[in-house]
Amino acid sequence: MATFVLVHGSFHGAWCWSKLIPELEALGHRAVALDLPAMGDDRTPIADITLEMGVDRVAEIIGEQDEPVVLVGHSFGGATITATGEQVPEKIKLLVYLTSFIPLDGESIVDIMSLPSWPPETGVSAFVRSADGLSVSVAPEGVRARFYHDCSDDDVAYCMERLRPQPFGVRDTTIHTSPERFGRIPRAYIHCTDDRSFVPSVQRLMFERSPCREVVSLPTSHSPFISAPAELATALSGLAEG
Repeated sequence: MATFVLVHGSFHGAWCWSKLIPELEALGHRAVALDLPAMGDDRTPIADITLEMGVDRVAEIIGEQDEPVVLVGHSFGGATITATGEQVPEKIKLLVYLTSFIPLDGESIVDIMSLPSWPPETGVSAFVRSADGLSVSVAPEGVRARFYHDCSDDDVAYCMERLRPQPFGVRDTTIHTSPERFGRIPRAYIHCTDDRSFVPSVQRLMFERSPCREVVSLPTSHSPFISAPAELATALSGLAEG
């Protein structure tokens, strides 16, 4: 069985995996979740945050495990696990991108969002930039439609109470990878076909530009760890054993 390390996306924290972890454990796996700096219960000042700090934290958690891990990144977490793969490839059995970014060498998240094929913003915005420009937050009137449209009212309330401002500077950070390090790690993608935030066409762009060993589809929103944890655990288990 596998050891999973779970890396959340923007605004979230380790709490977002609380329904998934018992499902993975029921399948015989181990699972560890963490808060990236300034997220979840971590109170590192936003002004101090760099992408490298998050990568170092993930690498530290991976280093504490007894075996190479399956490293899972959700949404923006795909950038974090990519950079971590370059840093400690020998400690990673498989990278799993859960409806997430896969930056190419020399790209930042802002670069990806500036691609001509990136869809334009429509409808009610779910995001609000802070007055000091250091972070972006979710707007209550837009977040359910973007992140949680297939989740229960109780689950949405649970999430809304815990979302934190996302440090903006990490999106501008250029990520560098090499064939010898990141490129040697097998990759898989979980394609959420009813995602209204990181839409299916963008997900497809990610795994077509950076081909993965396997692509698995789930008919869920951006947050299958909340709306379909058993189905997500089954998909992850299958990828880990593939």
